[in-house]
Amino acid sequence: MKNIRNFSIIAHIDHGKSTLSDRLIQSTGIIADRDFHDQILDSMDIERERGITIKSQTVCLPYKAADGQLFSLNLIDTPGHVDFTYEVSRALASCEGALLLVDATQGVEAQTLANLYLAMEHNLTIIPVINKIDLPSANVEWVKEQIADDLGLDPFDAVLTSAKEGTGIPELLEAIVNQLPPPEGDADAPLKAMIFDSHYDPYRGTVVHMRIVDGSVKAGDEIRFMSNDAVYKVEEVGLFQIVRNPQKTLSAGQVGYMIAGIKTVSDTRCGDTVTHHKKPCAKAFGGFHEAKPVVFSSIYPVASDDYEELATAIEKLKLNDAALMYEKDSSAALGFGFRCGFLGMLHLEVVQERLEREFDLSLIITAPSVSYHLELMDGENIVVDNPALYPDPTLIKSVKEPFIKANIIVPERYMGAVMKLCMERRGINRNYQYLTSSRLEMIFELPLGEVVYDFYDKLKSITQGYGSFDYDMLEHRETNLVKLDILVNGEKVDALAQLVHKDKAEARGRMACERLKEEIPRQQFKIPIQAAIGGKIVARETISAFRKDVTAKCYGGDISRKRKLLEKQKKGKKRMKMVGQVEIPQAAFLSVLKTGD
Repeated sequence: MKNIRNFSIIAHIDHGKSTLSDRLIQSTGIIADRDFHDQILDSMDIERERGITIKSQTVCLPYKAADGQLFSLNLIDTPGHVDFTYEVSRALASCEGALLLVDATQGVEAQTLANLYLAMEHNLTIIPVINKIDLPSANVEWVKEQIADDLGLDPFDAVLTSAKEGTGIPELLEAIVNQLPPPEGDADAPLKAMIFDSHYDPYRGTVVHMRIVDGSVKAGDEIRFMSNDAVYKVEEVGLFQIVRNPQKTLSAGQVGYMIAGIKTVSDTRCGDTVTHHKKPCAKAFGGFHEAKPVVFSSIYPVASDDYEELATAIEKLKLNDAALMYEKDSSAALGFGFRCGFLGMLHLEVVQERLEREFDLSLIITAPSVSYHLELMDGENIVVDNPALYPDPTLIKSVKEPFIKANIIVPERYMGAVMKLCMERRGINRNYQYLTSSRLEMIFELPLGEVVYDFYDKLKSITQGYGSFDYDMLEHRETNLVKLDILVNGEKVDALAQLVHKDKAEARGRMACERLKEEIPRQQFKIPIQAAIGGKIVARETISAFRKDVTAKCYGGDISRKRKLLEKQKKGKKRMKMVGQVEIPQAAFLSVLKTGD
């Protein structure tokens, strides 16, 4: 065990975690150069396309140190985006140390601080790493000052690297071996292992990712999950070395995988404890804290026959994404589906895209909302996150919406633009302070409902990519909330209903009507699209009808002949409008979700 090191790479988004992982993998030679490609640990297409890490990935690297000893390095690469903080916390729970990566051009940013605090909660040993030192705009001394002032770490311990060019990688490997502690545990005690992730293999069932704390496990053992007492026989254990590498035994201190023919996907839970069935350990781990979803949206299949496939797909995806929460839901317009909870808008987009790509489904997503606390006139308190369940306004005494404390770090020159953006979103400026002579930390209290849509994208745009954003949940505060209904041809479409602040309702309704007008195809009759609050229409657009020229055959003669034909056409269109159904395409639902100028 003294020659094992378990560590994670943590950083703000786009500071070079995946590139550093690539260099560490290359330098230990577990994969041939001809099989190597960039972002090798990012196994999903969507990760490569967007250049982001979504899933924590594990790899076991063999390393021969300068003194000739052989070490086994278990590396867990983590995401940087604020929406995937839960993924990071699960990875850190199975490590003893962390490499805290700081960009030599950007310095310490919001997620750098947030991830440092997460690592400290798990009592990890931290090695600061200054990356991208090869760039012309790199300012190493300035970053060292920030590491000392903002993070409270020793800047002289920082390892200087360029993951792109491979500079400083040998020094970093030596630092990992010499500075990080080996895992603690008893190889002779009863088996005690922690599940920190899992994924579904269509041929082998559930593949469990686990960290062995005490004891050992091998093929043929009977194991038990302590949360639900499910018993399985182990078929295979092994290490992750880009591909699954089977081993005879996994023992204390190691990080690897286990296949035990687990067909019941819901049996596997992150944070659960695995032990031997006949000789169990004394007590289970405390487990992970549950992820708290902040954005809620409903997912429906485009064809109602696909409901069963969607149910199976969500269950399998939940195995690989423990932060996803879901429950059954139904809608008059869209049939049966699921009400899902997400950690943010990027998380929602990723889940939607993964369901469509990995399980070949066509989906409709309703407008995202957050959870509101309502006090009714009869004294009852309820929580509403679905506009369809919003009660009659006359029954409501008060409504409270969730607020967040936003921590925004920007260069000084963008202060005015960020202030304007936050004020437009009903933000309250609590504090700002200079971290350095040119960088500013701004603290705002913002309603979460104003942030979930496109706040992060807007912030990145107005700060030219230099703004960084992190948030913590605060309490619920009183607000003036209304339900905005969208009517198409006089019929309410419950999937397009939104809960919005009264001051923003008219603008949001007008925008939704304009978007729907562009997306809904024209019919033989006029289609009114209206936004309404209760019985009051606040916005309207009309899709004009196709018009056949019924007077074309009338040449000459009295005008009354033409008028008679037009009146007949008008009656026909009126009758058609009464019985006509308007099909709303999937693109129309999605267009309402996309806000922006």
